[in-house]
Amino acid sequence: MKDYYKMLGVSRDASTDEIKKAFHRLAHQHHPNKGGDEAKFKEINEAYQVLSNSDKRSQYDRFGTADGPGDFNWAWGKGAQNVEFDVEDLSDMFSDIFGGNRQGGRKNFNRGSDIQIDIEISLEETLNNIKKEVTLKKDILCDRCSGNGAEPGTKINECFSCRGAGEVQEIKKTFLGSFTKWGICPECAGEGQRPEKPCNVCSGDGLIKGEEHVIINIPAGVDSNQMMEIAGKGNAGKKNAQPGNLYIRVLVKLHRVFKRRGDDLVTSLPITYSQAVLGDKIDIPTLEEDTIREKVSSGTESGRVMKIKNRGIPHFSRFGRGDLYVQLNIEIPKSLTKDQKKLLNELKEKGL
Repeated sequence: MKDYYKMLGVSRDASTDEIKKAFHRLAHQHHPNKGGDEAKFKEINEAYQVLSNSDKRSQYDRFGTADGPGDFNWAWGKGAQNVEFDVEDLSDMFSDIFGGNRQGGRKNFNRGSDIQIDIEISLEETLNNIKKEVTLKKDILCDRCSGNGAEPGTKINECFSCRGAGEVQEIKKTFLGSFTKWGICPECAGEGQRPEKPCNVCSGDGLIKGEEHVIINIPAGVDSNQMMEIAGKGNAGKKNAQPGNLYIRVLVKLHRVFKRRGDDLVTSLPITYSQAVLGDKIDIPTLEEDTIREKVSSGTESGRVMKIKNRGIPHFSRFGRGDLYVQLNIEIPKSLTKDQKKLLNELKEKGL
């Protein structure tokens, strides 16, 4: 009795996906055109034919044999020895076996490419919804032919090669048999049609280089490196196919006073020794460029952090704002007047 599980190097409870992956790996390792052993290659294919079929696998597990291994053996007859084989053929064949199918044709092939740009804004601009106008250099539809690629007044004919499908069949013969693949038609580049006379401006492409002015709405609370998308504002698609999208990366400039921590703002503020000891009311700057008056408690230590609610950055996806955190630092004067020195010496004598 042949041990098909051992041939593929899988356990008896291996899933179908595990069996498929094992076969794929071993087939590439042992196929003859890559220097492998032809007998070994035949064995792993026979094992895969049985274990990949639920009915055959069930019968094999119960009785140690399965109907259908001969379905594979036909490829190893004398006629198969003279079939042309390319290493890439096997890779293409595996692509079809493991889920490959017909390509999307001209719909996806002609879609316009996406565009990505960066927009730099100030930290102050994150407080409100803003609009930015940008000029994009991009592929646009040709004005002369309206994007169809044909000189005005001339016909657009169906491609004689693919009969308008945009795809053609390609039959490849391997030592495992013949396999059919679908690919983009080389005559019409997947469009399914060809102009009788190409446009004099775009040479039949349907696209020209141009500019477009786009207004971008940037919501309040946006953060640096955040991406935004505007559908349909990328490069135009060939022959009026779907255009690409525009992706905008927002970059928020660093601020000279405030640092951003999520939706909170952080800054530092110097206070005098007397303000820290006795307490005082001080003016605290905000991102709105106004000031708010707050009380400093007596006995404040250097480094203490004050929290000012709702003076940070607006939340991007919900109501409300972050907070403002102000670190108070006692400022030590670098030079003193005679009177100041006298007063400090008096305080020193009194233990302060």
